[in-house]
Amino acid sequence: MMDPHLIDIATACLRGAEDHAMTFPQIVDTLMAAGFESYAVDYRRATAIYYHPDGDSLALAAHRLDTPVAAQFDTAAITAAIREAQQLVPGYSYEGFCRKVMDAGCAGYIVSFSGRRAVYFGRTAETHVEHFPQ
Repeated sequence: MMDPHLIDIATACLRGAEDHAMTFPQIVDTLMAAGFESYAVDYRRATAIYYHPDGDSLALAAHRLDTPVAAQFDTAAITAAIREAQQLVPGYSYEGFCRKVMDAGCAGYIVSFSGRRAVYFGRTAETHVEHFPQ
């Protein structure tokens, strides 16, 4: 059973993303400081899973969007959505990001803190690896 304090931190990070109260770098820093090693988002199940290096994990319900995951994996469109998020373009929101990548065939993503990367994957297991910006 995960420590209640860690549950609170993971929950705050997920809600912070969904409510546009935290940026991706803030979320990464917060989760790393709490000792998490990675997390994964599954759009089809509307779930976020947070992993601790001791083997413990926590699955949280994420906001379910009414956008289906497209069948075709469009790496260019996913990359464009990532760039908008990185630059926090005017009007950016995490929900808008999720809709864009789902429309581009992204079924979810895994973030590795030690690997300093996110791996986006499609319904047919196609992937796009995005390294953290310097």
